[in-house]
Amino acid sequence: MQEFTYRLLEDGTFAVMGYRGDEEHVVIPADRNITVIYDCLFRDHKEIRSVSIPDTVTDLGEFVFDGLTGMSHLKLPRDLVHLWGKTFIRCGLEEIVLPEHVTTIPPFAFKDCIRLKKVVLNDSLLRVQAWAFAGCVNIREFIHGSNTWISPEAFMSKELNQG
Repeated sequence: MQEFTYRLLEDGTFAVMGYRGDEEHVVIPADRNITVIYDCLFRDHKEIRSVSIPDTVTDLGEFVFDGLTGMSHLKLPRDLVHLWGKTFIRCGLEEIVLPEHVTTIPPFAFKDCIRLKKVVLNDSLLRVQAWAFAGCVNIREFIHGSNTWISPEAFMSKELNQG
């Protein structure tokens, strides 16, 4: 079973606001012009192994994939522009490839993704904020463009920087 709730936005597009379900493979329907996946949508749905997101999505809210330890791979939407922060915190991703329109990785976006091994940033990505990859202790490959500014604290735990 998969049920979604939506909200019509001022620009005529839709936000996915809620999810009820118990399936391993989730498909967000592409029958509406969905641009926003709202905060905490799949939080703690440990049964989820994969999520299919329409390419029209431009924004992924906070904590969307929080705690999805069984989700090792995710193809991000082609039109994605914004991660709102803490989007992937504590999830089981092993590899992530950011699409070309994403220009910033906010603080804590991938915090404690302990299975994350490979990160591929697009050439348009300009900033990796502090603590974006805090606790990602298994990253072995981090590919980025020559114009990408990476905070010195991007891979550190916030707790380590106090004091």
